[in-house]
Amino acid sequence: MTADAMRILIVTQYFWPENFRINDVALGLRERGHEVTVYTGKPNYPDGRIFPGYGLLTRSRDSYQGIPVIRVPLVPRGAGGRLRLALNYLSFALLASLLAPARCRGGFDVILVYEPSPITIGIPAIVLGVLKKAPLLLWVQDLWPESLSATAAVRSPWVLKVVERVVRGIYRRCARILVQSRAFAEPITRLGIDARRIVYLPNSAEALYRPTQAADAVAQASELPAGFRVMFAGNIGAAQDFETIVSAAERLKSLPDIQWLIIGDGRMLPWVTSEVARRGLQHTVHLLGRHPVEAMPGFFACADAMLVTLKRDPIFAMTIPTKLQSYLASARPIIAALDGEGARIVAEAQAGLACPPENPAALAETVLAMQRLAPDARAAMALRGRTYFEAHFERETLLTRLDGCMKDAAMEASRCAR
Repeated sequence: MTADAMRILIVTQYFWPENFRINDVALGLRERGHEVTVYTGKPNYPDGRIFPGYGLLTRSRDSYQGIPVIRVPLVPRGAGGRLRLALNYLSFALLASLLAPARCRGGFDVILVYEPSPITIGIPAIVLGVLKKAPLLLWVQDLWPESLSATAAVRSPWVLKVVERVVRGIYRRCARILVQSRAFAEPITRLGIDARRIVYLPNSAEALYRPTQAADAVAQASELPAGFRVMFAGNIGAAQDFETIVSAAERLKSLPDIQWLIIGDGRMLPWVTSEVARRGLQHTVHLLGRHPVEAMPGFFACADAMLVTLKRDPIFAMTIPTKLQSYLASARPIIAALDGEGARIVAEAQAGLACPPENPAALAETVLAMQRLAPDARAAMALRGRTYFEAHFERETLLTRLDGCMKDAAMEASRCAR
């Protein structure tokens, strides 16, 4: 380790071989000379089953490209029903807290907590912060309890109030709260958190996301139908509003040149599959399944436009969907059925066309408008998107910002301990 290197513990419920951005962040921090350790659960996302090669009580230690990975058992998420998700979240929080003293030996200068959901990840992080006398930095990807209400995962006002109290308690114990969208700051300060402890740190994209020529994506191209390809890549969940996507596709099914390509997996996949069959969309809507992240640039290169959607809700209007950075980095024109921050970025970057969420007619018309553009116009959108990515979301710049936040928090904690 160099003189300014830190011992960093990353606490996250999800980690490799699950596909989350924290995997790349961990590698980036290690590349900068830090000693990185990851404390996580048994991989089970998104299938809901423990991955092959792992067991509830076996393989508790692992390695990811030289980074030590410590794993604790949990109840797998199963099909993603409310009860099973609650058990998944709470089992990890409980077992990770109880096993922390035995599993996480040695000292750490700082603890980075990655929170794309659930917020309960903060509970074992607090336990570890007390044990290690290390400051916590919570990287908020998903606001709670707002996201629970927005996805109808929880409807009880009483339960939402309890969750809000838990969230407030976790925030108060963090030295820094990192937010992936500037709009997240206001709801957090409403909970009584000092705005000076909140730092805007958007997501980047893995370095493999870069402009790629369709001619270089031979394997992917051979799997795809001919036509004007509108591609969605990512989680097929409740928040992504697949009702609008499928309904827009139904409106355009008489135009066989419009091909909808969906890459990914998630709890809404069975519904999407059944709706595609029920509405007779098998020839225009193609469910391509889940693929490794390394294959994504090749798929993107074969698309005429990349699609990003979210339901209409105040919480989603505050969110920057993580796929947006990947689309921008890959220099692909974007169709965005979004409100708020995501739509603002697409408009500000002049990287695509936006329409209101939950409006199948508007989405269908926006797809047709993108198709009618000259290829040169779409290419110009794509290049403007890449330029915007480099200015606002470039990986090394954001890693430097994260590095600085952690060092500041570690120095403050050191001064307070004297």
